[in-house]
Amino acid sequence: MKIEKFYNWVNDRLDLSGISNFADKKVVPVHKYHFWYGIGGITLFLYIIQVLTGILLLLYYRPTAENAFESVEFIMTSVRFGWLIRSIHSWGANLMIFFLFIHMFSTYFMKAYRKPRELTWISGAFLLILALAFGFSGYLLPWNKLAFFATKVGTEMAAVIPVIGHDVLIFLRGGEEVTGATLTRFFGFHVALLPLITALFLVIHIILIQAQGMSVPPSLSEEYEKKPKSMKFFPDFMLRDAVGWLLVLGLLGILAAIFPWELGEKADPYASAPQGIKPEWFFVFLFQTLKYIPGKILSFSGESLAIFAIAIAVVLWIFIPFLDRKGQKNLHSRTFTVIGIILVLYIIALTAISYFFD
Repeated sequence: MKIEKFYNWVNDRLDLSGISNFADKKVVPVHKYHFWYGIGGITLFLYIIQVLTGILLLLYYRPTAENAFESVEFIMTSVRFGWLIRSIHSWGANLMIFFLFIHMFSTYFMKAYRKPRELTWISGAFLLILALAFGFSGYLLPWNKLAFFATKVGTEMAAVIPVIGHDVLIFLRGGEEVTGATLTRFFGFHVALLPLITALFLVIHIILIQAQGMSVPPSLSEEYEKKPKSMKFFPDFMLRDAVGWLLVLGLLGILAAIFPWELGEKADPYASAPQGIKPEWFFVFLFQTLKYIPGKILSFSGESLAIFAIAIAVVLWIFIPFLDRKGQKNLHSRTFTVIGIILVLYIIALTAISYFFD
C-alpha cells in the first residue's frame, strides 16, 4: 500500500518507533465522566480553525482606521465565500471560548488539577486568559461602531487599576483615546504576539497531558482501582474525538451559513455611543459586576477595589491546585466543589441579567 510505503520511507529517516510505541501503550480511563475528556480536543480543533480562517482573512484585511472596515466589507461582498470564512472565524471564536469555559469547569469539578497535574491546570488557565485576549483584540479589527465603543468601555476598565491603570490604558490604546493606533496595536497583538505566546503554552499543555495521562475523579478513584477499565488512545479515543470535531464543525457551518456575522456601521469616534453598549458575552458578567459596585467604598474608588478583587480572584483560581489541600491528597473537597458551583451560577446569572433584564 502507498500509505505503508510512505510510512516506511519516513520511518527510515526519522525513526518513528518511539511515537508508535507511545501511541500503542497510551490509554484513556473509562468511567461515567469520561465524556468530558473530549472537550479539550474540541477546543483545540476550534483553535486550528481560527488559525486557518484567520490566515485567509489576512490576505485581504488592512489594519488601518481608514481601510479596516472597507476591507472587511470587501471580504464579505466581493471575495468568493469571504462572508462564509469571516462568519466561521467569528462564530468559531465564540464557540472556542465557550468550550474553553466548559473544559475549565469540567476539569475543575473532576479535580484533574491534583498532583502531579498542577502545571497542566496552570498552563490551561493561562490558555483561557490568552483566548479571552484574542477575543478582546479581535473584536475591534472590523472597526465598526459597536466594536469601537465596546473597546472604549473595555479599556476604560483597565484604567481603574490602582497605581498602573493609566499606564495600562496608554499601552492598550497607544494613546489617550481609541484611535487608528489602537487598531494597529490590537492587530499586532491578535496576529503576532498572542499566537506566539499561545503556541508556547499550547505545546507545554499538550506535552503535560500526554506525559501524565487523564485523571480519574477522586469520587471514582476507589471504584476504578478495583475494576479499572480503559480504551486505547489511538485509534479508539481519537475516533471518538473525531466524531466530536465533525459535530462541532457541522454546528459551526450551520451558524455561519444561517446566521452570518454582521458587519454593522463603520466606527465614528465623534458619534455618541449606542444605547446599552456591552462588551462581548464572555466579559459581560465582569461588566455587570462593576455596575453594581458603588462609586466610593470608604475613601477608595469602588471600581478600583472591584478590579483589584477580580485580579486576586483570577490569581487564586490559577493556583487552585495548591489551595485545595484535600485535592492534593486525592480526596474529594466539597468546599471547592461548592465554590465552583457558586462561580458557575454567578457567571450565568449576571450574564442573563445583563442581556434580558438590564
